[in-house]
Amino acid sequence: MNVPVLQIDAFTLQPFSGNPAAVCVLERAGEAAWMQSVAAEMNLSETAFLVPRQRGGSPDGFDLRWFTPTVEVDLCGHATLASAHALWEQGRLSGGAPARFHTRSGALTCRKDGAWIWMDFPATAAHPAEVPAGLLEGLGLAPAARPVPVARNKFDYLVELETEMAVRDLKPDPGRLRPLPVRGVIVTARADGGRPYDFVSRFFAPAAGIDEDPVTGSAHCALAPYWGERLGRTAMTGYQASRRGGTVRVEVKGERVLLGGQAVTVLRGELA
Repeated sequence: MNVPVLQIDAFTLQPFSGNPAAVCVLERAGEAAWMQSVAAEMNLSETAFLVPRQRGGSPDGFDLRWFTPTVEVDLCGHATLASAHALWEQGRLSGGAPARFHTRSGALTCRKDGAWIWMDFPATAAHPAEVPAGLLEGLGLAPAARPVPVARNKFDYLVELETEMAVRDLKPDPGRLRPLPVRGVIVTARADGGRPYDFVSRFFAPAAGIDEDPVTGSAHCALAPYWGERLGRTAMTGYQASRRGGTVRVEVKGERVLLGGQAVTVLRGELA
C-alpha cells in the first residue's frame, strides 16, 4: 500500500522559503530502519512520521518521530509545525482541535490561531560554557578584542556575536564543526535597530547531516530565554538569517516556550 507524503515549508507562508519538512502519516508504526531510509531519500533536514495513538479505545493524539537524512533526533520544531499543518489541512483534525504529539521529548501540543500555529515546547536554556577547541575556528571567527560569549544546553552550543551583519556574513567550516560533542551550533545577535524582529540567528548541525538548517524551531527554545533575559521581555520575534530565511515568534512561559510560525504545502505525493 502506498504511503502519502507531503512536503511542507515551515515558518513561512511563501513557498520555497522557510524550512522544508516531509510529513508521512502512517496507519501503524514503521521500522526505524525504513523511516531512516525514507528520510535519506527525501534528503530534507527533517522527515516526520506520525502514527495515530489510541488509549482506552479513544483517540489520544499521534506518536511523532523525526529523522534527518542520517539520524533520528530528540526534538524538531519545524517538522512538528509541518505535522500539525498537515493534520489540519487533510481534515484529520478540525481547525479548533489542538494537535497533540507524543515524542522523545515528551508531550507537545500545537494550536491554530488564524494563519499562525503555536507550539508548546520545553525551554532548553543555555548556560555560560567554556569555549571548546575548534568552535570559533569552525565558525570562521578571527580572534576578537573581546571574548565571544558562549553558552551550552543539552543539545547545542550558543554563540553571541556583536552585530546582525556578523551573523549573516558567517562562512563556517562544517568539517571543523562536525567533531563537536553536540547536535549543533546556534549563532545569534541582537537585531539592528528598526527591524521588525528582535534577534537574528543561524544554526549549523553538520554532525546531524545538516551543514546549515534554514529555520530551526528547537533552537528558539534556547534563544527565547537567552534573549528574554537580555531584552527584559517574554514575547519576541526572531528571524533565522539563512539563505531561505524564516520568522519565529516566541513567548517564554516559565519552563516552556511557545513558538509561533506559519506553513505552506508545496508538494503532495506517495511513497511506493
